[in-house]
Amino acid sequence: MSPFPQRLHLSVNTALIFMFVLAPAYGQRTSVRRIADSQKLHAVLNPIMEKAVADHEIPGAVLLIGHNGRVVYRKAFGWRSLEPMREPMTADTVFDLASLTKCIATATSVMKLVQDGRVRLNDPVAKYLPEFAQNGKQDITVREMLTHYSGLAPDLDLSVPWLGRDTAFTMAMQQTPANPPGSQFVYSDINFEVLGFLVEKVSGVPLNDFAERYIFHPLGMKHTTFLPPAAWKLLIAPTQYDEQGEMLRGVVHDPTARRMGGVAGHAGLFSTADDLAIFAEEVLHGSRILSRECIEKMSTPQQPANAPSLRGLGWDIDSPFSSNRGEFLPAGSFGHTGFTGTSTWIDPTTDTYIILLANAVHPRGGASIVSLRSRVATAVVEGLALTSSEEQKLRLARITGYNESLMAARRFDQRNGNVKSGIDVLEANAFRELHPDRLHPVRIGLVTNQTAVDARGVRTADVLAHAPGLHLAAVFSPEHGVEGKLDTTSIGNARDSAIGAPIYSVYGETDAQRRPDPAILAGLDVIVYDIADVGVRFYTYETTMGYFLEAAVRAGKPIVVLDRPNPLTGAFVQGPVADAGRESFVGYWQTPIRHGMTMGELARMFNTERGVHANLTVVTMEGWQRGDWFDSTGIEWINPSPNMRSLTQATLYPGTGMIENTNISVGRGTDTPFEVVGAPWVVPSDLARYLNARLLGGVRFVPLTFAPASSIFAGQKCGGVNIFVTDRNALDAPEMGLEIASALHQLYPDHYKLAGLDTLMVNQAAFDALIQGEDPRRIADDWRPALEQFQKTRAKYLIY
Repeated sequence: MSPFPQRLHLSVNTALIFMFVLAPAYGQRTSVRRIADSQKLHAVLNPIMEKAVADHEIPGAVLLIGHNGRVVYRKAFGWRSLEPMREPMTADTVFDLASLTKCIATATSVMKLVQDGRVRLNDPVAKYLPEFAQNGKQDITVREMLTHYSGLAPDLDLSVPWLGRDTAFTMAMQQTPANPPGSQFVYSDINFEVLGFLVEKVSGVPLNDFAERYIFHPLGMKHTTFLPPAAWKLLIAPTQYDEQGEMLRGVVHDPTARRMGGVAGHAGLFSTADDLAIFAEEVLHGSRILSRECIEKMSTPQQPANAPSLRGLGWDIDSPFSSNRGEFLPAGSFGHTGFTGTSTWIDPTTDTYIILLANAVHPRGGASIVSLRSRVATAVVEGLALTSSEEQKLRLARITGYNESLMAARRFDQRNGNVKSGIDVLEANAFRELHPDRLHPVRIGLVTNQTAVDARGVRTADVLAHAPGLHLAAVFSPEHGVEGKLDTTSIGNARDSAIGAPIYSVYGETDAQRRPDPAILAGLDVIVYDIADVGVRFYTYETTMGYFLEAAVRAGKPIVVLDRPNPLTGAFVQGPVADAGRESFVGYWQTPIRHGMTMGELARMFNTERGVHANLTVVTMEGWQRGDWFDSTGIEWINPSPNMRSLTQATLYPGTGMIENTNISVGRGTDTPFEVVGAPWVVPSDLARYLNARLLGGVRFVPLTFAPASSIFAGQKCGGVNIFVTDRNALDAPEMGLEIASALHQLYPDHYKLAGLDTLMVNQAAFDALIQGEDPRRIADDWRPALEQFQKTRAKYLIY
């Protein structure tokens, strides 16, 4: 269902009349506000537009603003035509929409086919157009085309003469990617030319007929079409002179679309501001042509999750082309521009759309109107009489942008935070969550290691041991022992020399050794868990917590989790979701490798989704924000395990850790574990060159030679790469791990063994695809549906 309330749809003419009529009784307040909107908008917008015409920024334009389900501003400015004769602009002028064709006609047509189950976004385009597979394009997906991450060049070659749709089809099919698919945002007309051909192939109907039948006619867009009829000519804004000196009027301006006969997936559509208002209202509130779910998918980020330019399916959200969003509309809004001077921008937060149609290229090319679009959008927000609720939503949207998994997420590159972890909050609360009793001290069983210290550097064990009304009766140590120094499964029980409490190991070779003894739990009143995690599924502290949740239920004891920061932020969800039924000590539940959750949030999720139902309390942190990397918290870094010695290593661990069960060194036994990858049979320069050519976001690879002192290849000279993090917010570490494994598989098929990869990846489909040689970006793109479903589940348990 749409998050936005349904509103009465009025025709443009009805809306204009209704704006100036005070409705009686209950409608009076709304009508007064509507008049206020209109008057203020005229006051702020008219001078901007009039000056743009007077300064010859544009010959003329039609500007239309919709708000809260109604048109609140509609006005024509300047001249529809300057040459060969002057004609004044009118509000019903028909414009060559140029690239607005992409989002209104082509992307919407593709999504109609997606909704009907005839096309899948993650399918390769070659599934529908087999000719497209040539020259390295076999793995480019429909989604990558819609978001401009296909790697294809900006346009077909116009330096040589050619004509006809068949020729354009052949040229498009023969294209070679300029960049690895999925690696970079490159705005490409070829993407939508190909998508137009895809619509025609799948539907069996020409693109213009398909769009008319399934979009324009159902919506009543009577003045929207490809190839406008001659009867419309006098209402069409001319663009510029063509190669033969003829003024283009009713003939598409885009030269590629013109050579294709006027119907193309990237350009060729003509329409009016009034018809675009109908379309914008449908996007905001309707479901006549697409379901609300499809519209939401189109208008929310669908590009690779680590990519800096946010693109929907056909729509622009936050990229170098987003200037028409202005200064105040939030990142959650979306729109598009057209080369001829057209643009539309839609904001669900304020229920507003801005349609600016100008003949900017008339008569001989014209100047850029990027600044005008931005000024108009900024003025619209200033001119709307927003309610306090709308203002609050707008302010929040500006701050937060998108939810946690996206590049416009609620996150900061860095800040000087002052985060209080769960133990600090517990102390500040005088331990009330543990219900201390001086007469009958509460017997505590603490699951902990060296990472559990408070802001003063005092161990949680010492804090609890000396707290009035509490008795630390038992300490349980996870993998690596209570001091985090052991790298063995042979960890025995001990006694804490400082406080005298017994230490029971809950780590070993067998499942029984990894779970607490029920007899020990029987002598406790409450279990407390305080261990710092690294935010990665196969880091075993998460499973240890899950096992204690289960044990707490069986023992009938409450469990309290003292929360700590996820050092990798809570803003990213990355990697394959673990297959159902494959739970293990390195994968407690069906989470992605990088889940973006704190231990307290995981405990809440495990408790419900795994059906544990323990008596759980989470003592939450204070001051932590989802976008905080560990270096923004103000908390001291303590190595959570012997080979996790820095935030950089933790940042890379979701990728290099994922592949360490294959026959490759990931740097254990060196000074930089998880920052290097190599083997005796790797040629450093070859591997570095291959990986750097893949243009992975956020990292570069430097060839090096190293010799591990321990672990695999101990004492042997290994060739490999040193991984340098250049932008941690752009890095998708699990996908990087997949890329490294694929590179090794391609370069060293006789040496590299993939067999152990799925031990930690835990995703059979991805493993099979990698063995079959599929492009890693295509494999990672296939993770998206499961990630989206996980995020819906995850959202229920987020605390911060």
